[in-house]
Amino acid sequence: MEVIATGEEILKYIPQRAPMVMVSDLHHADEKSALTGLRIEDQNLFVDHSLFTEPGIVEHIAQSIALQAGYGFIKAGKNVPVGYIAAVKNLTINYLPEVNQELTTRVEVINNVMNVVLVSAEVKCHDQQVATCEMRVFIKE
Repeated sequence: MEVIATGEEILKYIPQRAPMVMVSDLHHADEKSALTGLRIEDQNLFVDHSLFTEPGIVEHIAQSIALQAGYGFIKAGKNVPVGYIAAVKNLTINYLPEVNQELTTRVEVINNVMNVVLVSAEVKCHDQQVATCEMRVFIKE
């Protein structure tokens, strides 16, 4: 799978910094969607007993949305904005992935009105669905 950005390069597209970075790869991004990745490492703040926990999955989804937005802002010659989770709807977590596994997450913009973005998200690991939800994010420009 093609990689647009990885490692330290990711930091130019998101406002988060270590140890709160929950995305490790950007595979695709455009104005409506993104495909991101996360290699789950043992030292991750959201790992407990070798499992990536529910708050980590939600934060990974939020940062996948931030990565999609940040990529678009940089491409347009603007600064990366800060975003805030406004709401999470229909969150389903099917299982908790383990350390050393890689998540692949697709986020798709459903609606964008007055700096509030509604996004659907699906997180997978080895082609198995880990989680799905809709998330509203307020983007402060």
